[in-house]
Amino acid sequence: MPATTARANGVIDMSEPGYCEGDTCGREGCTGEIQMRRSENCSCHISPPCSSCTAPRNYCDTCEWDEEDEEIPAPAPYTGKPWKPEEPRPLDPTKVDWRYVPHTNFTMIKEGVYPVHMTAAEVEKEVRGTFGGRFTRFDGGKFKYIAYTD
Repeated sequence: MPATTARANGVIDMSEPGYCEGDTCGREGCTGEIQMRRSENCSCHISPPCSSCTAPRNYCDTCEWDEEDEEIPAPAPYTGKPWKPEEPRPLDPTKVDWRYVPHTNFTMIKEGVYPVHMTAAEVEKEVRGTFGGRFTRFDGGKFKYIAYTD
């Protein structure tokens, strides 16, 4: 009878070698059964899983295959697109509109635009932090405001 390897979904595959305990080996026609060595010096009670339990321990007595001797395949090269930050949305100069970034533990910077007919006090009502703040720039429809948040 040819070497077979049972899989979890019940399909029997005769072309692939076995790797799990109880599988038929299947390497070069071997009909031996894959077995697993006991873990030595297990320290899972301290920090699971330990290196002893995660080390390769499967082997076949019939053909003398050992999982420990298998070469680890190199990972496939990454072929995806490189990460790029998203373009920030455009600001609307027909209203008070801004973006914010953290500044310190208790402040944030709000940079944005406003309609040129508005005063600094009107814009500050929109962007004021919990505990106030101050403008570092306010001219020509653009502003930078440090808002005190804590």
